Amino acid sequence: MLLKTPTRAIIHLDMDCFYAAIEVRDRPELRGKPVGVGGARDRRGVLTTCNYEAREFGVHSAMPTFMALQRCPKLIVLPTRFDVYRREAAVIRAILHRFTPLVEPLSLDEAYLDVTAHPGAPGALAEVIRNLIFRKTKLTASAGVAPNKLVAKIASDLNKPNGQYEVAPEDVPVFMAALPVRKIWGIGAVTEQKLQQRGITTCGELQRFSRLQLQENFGKFGAELFDLARGIDDRPVEPHRERKSLSNEETFSSNLETLAACEEKLEEVVAELMAELAQKEATRVITKIFVKLKFADFTRTTVERAGLAPSLGEYRTLLTEAFARTGKSVRLMGVGVRFAPLELPDAAQLSLL
Repeated sequence: MLLKTPTRAIIHLDMDCFYAAIEVRDRPELRGKPVGVGGARDRRGVLTTCNYEAREFGVHSAMPTFMALQRCPKLIVLPTRFDVYRREAAVIRAILHRFTPLVEPLSLDEAYLDVTAHPGAPGALAEVIRNLIFRKTKLTASAGVAPNKLVAKIASDLNKPNGQYEVAPEDVPVFMAALPVRKIWGIGAVTEQKLQQRGITTCGELQRFSRLQLQENFGKFGAELFDLARGIDDRPVEPHRERKSLSNEETFSSNLETLAACEEKLEEVVAELMAELAQKEATRVITKIFVKLKFADFTRTTVERAGLAPSLGEYRTLLTEAFARTGKSVRLMGVGVRFAPLELPDAAQLSLL
């Protein structure tokens, strides 16, 4: 007799404004005030994160500090304290491992848990985990519960802060059909615009297209899009997954014709990378930085250098070299870093949560 494979139960746990929440917890006089954590109060500074009071003014992570202060003049900008954040993340990680060894950290403040083998109901488990975290740290977390990573991550955003949302396996088709296409990972502003031009704004509308049609319009990603729009995601939770690089890129609605135009866009792309580095990979050793360009004719070039710290100045130098190789107009620009391998097992502890 064939045994039925149990339906997977995945929890996506996301700490609420983790860095800012720690700062407010440790300085109660900041409670109720707009707080940002990150760069200096000048044009080069970039916010790593901010609390919900700041978000009400339109402030968000990866925003230049000077712009955040324009939107919210009373914003309190604090420097990062990664030693404190790592210590708190270690406490949270220990709680997660009480329930399953299958914990995949995405950053200091975010993780997937596979609780399929746990005898408890996954929704109740998520609530227990969130309550334990609060009791130990006085920090709140939000969670999404679903049969796969894609749906769990989307669900974790729906009842923020300090809430959770569960999507049962039988409810995935209805849940996905009403979902805006932008909620699917990999769909940015340019792809969203292309879909809107075809009258597609929801996953249900996207489901009307065949896999072949999506491949013809979006290449290899089209095949993935066919499954993602239906909430199909077979990726396992990987406890020892190690990110080898981190990058940020942007495809432009109009091609950039000159180096000056590329340099103008570079600052924004680098700022978003720096904010993501601070949030997700603050403890990693960087070995190389790189700039990649995709030109109007879809050819590509990449320039990378070892031994350089990521900064706007260094990326500008790499951009100049990359652009000079062809002088063609640019449709996509990306910047990134490559990491040294983690030294297991001790350094693996730094991945934390």
